[in-house]
Amino acid sequence: MATFTLGALSALARRPDVEAFGYGLSWRGRSLLREVLPPGVTSGWSVPAAPLMRLWARSDLVPAEWIMDLDDGVDVVHGTNFVVPPARRAARVVTVHDLTPLRYPELCTRTSRRYPGLIRRAIQTGAWVHTPSAYVAAEVCEAFAVEPARVRAVHHGVDAPGGEPAMGRALASSLTGCERYVVALGTVEPRKDLPLLVRAFDSVAAHRPCLGLVIAGPDGWGAEALDDAVSGAVHRYRIGRTGYVEGEARAALVAGAAAFAFPSIYEGFGLPPLEAMAAGVPVVATAAGAVPEVCGDAAAIVPVGDTEAFADALASVLDDPGRTGALVAAGRRRAATFSWDACAGGLLDLYEDAVDG
Repeated sequence: MATFTLGALSALARRPDVEAFGYGLSWRGRSLLREVLPPGVTSGWSVPAAPLMRLWARSDLVPAEWIMDLDDGVDVVHGTNFVVPPARRAARVVTVHDLTPLRYPELCTRTSRRYPGLIRRAIQTGAWVHTPSAYVAAEVCEAFAVEPARVRAVHHGVDAPGGEPAMGRALASSLTGCERYVVALGTVEPRKDLPLLVRAFDSVAAHRPCLGLVIAGPDGWGAEALDDAVSGAVHRYRIGRTGYVEGEARAALVAGAAAFAFPSIYEGFGLPPLEAMAAGVPVVATAAGAVPEVCGDAAAIVPVGDTEAFADALASVLDDPGRTGALVAAGRRRAATFSWDACAGGLLDLYEDAVDG
């Protein structure tokens, strides 16, 4: 979600026909707002999320114009992460990244389970909806009985590839003892189904003694299931976890990998596989939500929850140079069709329709 906000906001701020203001729904991060906003974006206030979410669930107090320290002149207020403030005069757009809180509430935190009520109220009070995929757009229309014309799918962009493969292989070797490795990126949470990846890797690693697995990302919640899976793996000494990584190290881990693994249960978009494709790394992913829409035929797609199929797909990508080369070429072509400038253009069209509406 942060990647989307920064990518889209940076592209919008580069446009001469847009004046962009940023606000934050985080009291703990209030001192960071100005330094994280992209160049050309004016900073508003950062306000506490929890009490305002409770307030906005039932009233229109504390409008966006106050948060942005602007009495007038705001055309559109965009809530980029499930929550959009009320507004005095401005049109409103809320981004719904996925419907995990409705479809899989058992996989969500207490805060996330509040999102459907806030989305419903925003729609009822006139907000338009942005989704990152047609898959989620259809889900929103069905779940919230909203007119399809007021729900717009605009794909995310993907940043230009970077990272030194040699640095990634060195990092992997320090963690797993292997320079050849499979990598997975993202916050550790039940929806990502990383225990399945551990089981699939354990099967594949049995016949490939020089193969490691690197799981890069911070613990969210439910990390105990991953810990248990790693502890129970036969080849656990070849499984390394980095915790949170960013910037050069993150890019290097992707660039140096033999394969990128994405075993999710449900996804509203699937940006990490797209990042791997841009870097020329073959992707093995589950057919989770919007992943087939995003990846097209440029990834090895297997059924959700099927450990054996995931292991077989990994083995094929690792052992068949022809298969690998075809996926890499298709992945690069696929990733090239997703840009932040195109995302900003789609959002601007949505903003204009929301104002007119």
